Amino acid sequence: MKTWQLFEKSLLTAGAAALFTACGAPAEEPAAEQDWEATLTSEEQGLLASCDPVELGEVAEHACVHAELGPFESVTAATLGAPVLVDVSLPHTAYNVTLPATGFCGWGGRVGFIPDESGEFAFLLSRHRGVRIYDAATGAEVTRECRYSVPTSVCGDLKTAIVADLEGGTEYHLQFLAIAERNSEFTLVIEEAAHDHSEE
Repeated sequence: MKTWQLFEKSLLTAGAAALFTACGAPAEEPAAEQDWEATLTSEEQGLLASCDPVELGEVAEHACVHAELGPFESVTAATLGAPVLVDVSLPHTAYNVTLPATGFCGWGGRVGFIPDESGEFAFLLSRHRGVRIYDAATGAEVTRECRYSVPTSVCGDLKTAIVADLEGGTEYHLQFLAIAERNSEFTLVIEEAAHDHSEE
């Protein structure tokens, strides 16, 4: 009888772990003081190279001004799988993004971005989890070049930057996911990574 109960308990535990893994959550619950989204990015951090801290530090300092002072635009991302009608292409703008609920796996959505010119762009976020970028026409995922964890000494309002090389005039879909509800609302600032921000 006890052996059967242990077997049932093992099955339940394995099923719960598989469910969390399918939703993108860690198999083990992080400590209470840890940020779930920071834990979830450990795999992403391993896959992405670290950005140049000097170059991205300057970009983050400039973006921080917008994150603190604006101008601000509030947007609600399109539900995953739905047409993307929300655009975040205005330069030097802090977008306050809200993700719609996706069901039992948390929150997620997409917004559109069309760069004016070709080059490297930094997507700076007020949360630890980053962004995935897709070509709107083909659905192909764009390679993210590097990741930068923004030190609080550089900016207290932004936590993460992801850099990608994009083609001017091409529409991209930026996809965001969140497990914890508190991370379903965040600030997004997009800046040209190679642009000289020191004079602005």
